[in-house]
Amino acid sequence: MGELILLRHGETEWSQAGRHTGRTDIPLTARGEEAAKALAPLLSRHHIVAVFTSPARRAVTTAALAGLDHAQPHPDLWEWDYGGYEGLTTQQIRQTRPGWYLWRDGVIRGDAAHPGETIEQVAHRVGRMLARVVPMLADGDVALVAHGHVLRVLTGCYLRLPPAAGRLFRLDTGTVSTLGTEHGEPVITSWNVSPAA
Repeated sequence: MGELILLRHGETEWSQAGRHTGRTDIPLTARGEEAAKALAPLLSRHHIVAVFTSPARRAVTTAALAGLDHAQPHPDLWEWDYGGYEGLTTQQIRQTRPGWYLWRDGVIRGDAAHPGETIEQVAHRVGRMLARVVPMLADGDVALVAHGHVLRVLTGCYLRLPPAAGRLFRLDTGTVSTLGTEHGEPVITSWNVSPAA
């Protein structure tokens, strides 16, 4: 049985600044590109049979720089749509909504390009992705290249936890995590591994 390999894309200007980046399609920084390239040796140890990425160029570029050929963009791996909070930091949001916490309070509706999603809608998307890729693990590892919050929700769902359990799994840019099984039960086999580690 293979493992699910989760890669969070490399750094962008917005991720470095702590700005919520859902559907805004911005590129990696030079440091983000270097971090993506540094993932290649970690990935070379795996027998990867399929690669899926978010359609966002920060994810597609990360996959390419990490040496993951033949990656297929898939809309179910887009980041959480932050709606009216797109581009804002947590501090900025809390100026109008004191104590706001994404995992508990969700987002507000935005414009047509950023209508916003509930955590249940994100969980539904990643559930479809898991239904697609888990059977592939019979043949080897599957890599998913995406974003911090969507991968954290996916991890909660894979572990059969409520989607909001994703709040427990910090996930930095330019890192690799793996999900597998032990005695037939889903487990985390590594988490938030930086190439420098």
